[in-house]
Amino acid sequence: MSDELVSSAPHHGRNPLAGGGLLAILAAVSFGVTTPIIQKLGLGAGAFPTAALLYAGAALASRGRSKSDREAPVRAQHVGRLTLVAFVGAVFAPACLAWGLQRTSGSGASLLLNFEAVFTVLLAWRLYREPIGRRVGLALILMLAGGACLVVAGKSSAHFGWGAGAVVLATFGWALDNALTRPLADLNPTQVVRWKAGLGATFGLLLSLVLNQPFPEKANMLGLLLCGATGYGLSLRFYLLAQRQVGAARTASIFAVAPFVGAAVAWLMGDRTAGFSTVLAAGLLGLGVYLHLSEKHRHRHTHEPLEHEHAHRHDDGHHDHSHESPVEGEHCHPHHHDSRAHDHPHAPDAHHHHRHA
Repeated sequence: MSDELVSSAPHHGRNPLAGGGLLAILAAVSFGVTTPIIQKLGLGAGAFPTAALLYAGAALASRGRSKSDREAPVRAQHVGRLTLVAFVGAVFAPACLAWGLQRTSGSGASLLLNFEAVFTVLLAWRLYREPIGRRVGLALILMLAGGACLVVAGKSSAHFGWGAGAVVLATFGWALDNALTRPLADLNPTQVVRWKAGLGATFGLLLSLVLNQPFPEKANMLGLLLCGATGYGLSLRFYLLAQRQVGAARTASIFAVAPFVGAAVAWLMGDRTAGFSTVLAAGLLGLGVYLHLSEKHRHRHTHEPLEHEHAHRHDDGHHDHSHESPVEGEHCHPHHHDSRAHDHPHAPDAHHHHRHA
């Protein structure tokens, strides 16, 4: 018998972006609402203390018990990548954001965060072979045009250029963080959040002390901890689960909803700096998000032999290995995949890293 198994669509035509897309939207809302709040709470504080408090809140929020028997655990081999992820995504990027938020408007800075999706899609394409078709390419062009409109809208401000540049630099840091985190998405999300947030808070605190940067007032410190728990802890958990299902690029694309949430909250908080250019930017960025969300991807593809460990079920069309004792529902253990060819809607998750023409 050939070692290539041929099967029909295991998902019965279901768009795999549905479940992962919902998780990405939850991550976006959790993160987006905090951006203008952080701008208010971080007034007078240093960038590194603000970043340290945000990820201290995320670490505290991840202290609950995790279902370790149903998820692949963090092992010693992952510590190096987690350390790099913590420095890039939990120190460098939030410090750039905190600095930039003090030098631009809350609504403008929120919308500039869309550049994270652009950078992440490009990195995912380059590093993980996640496909970029005409639809995704057009969406990226629209997002870049929207970002350019925001720069034009803020050119009259003496500080906007530097502030906007810092926010865009933060988005590149988080995009690199997203790309580095992709191999960790199949691990226990609670443990990944705990490691990243704990290391990030520690690094940020040490840098704050070395550079003698001021901390915010006590009431604002508590607010930043709460923002970190929701906008960085809970949001990161949802983000990792979404990456697991739809890959780094698509998760980032859907996560681009976050800036619109942030801009809306900034408007409710009294930020009335939005003008015609900002509205035009929102329209372009919104159209780019729509193109991503409405994308469908289906073709006949072949899975190469693969061995890995992650949470899985036996009714998903990809995991039909046997157990000595019957197993039902989601569980986790190292397992092997034989070569398989089939045709079904799919996203670039852990099982779909094949090449495209």
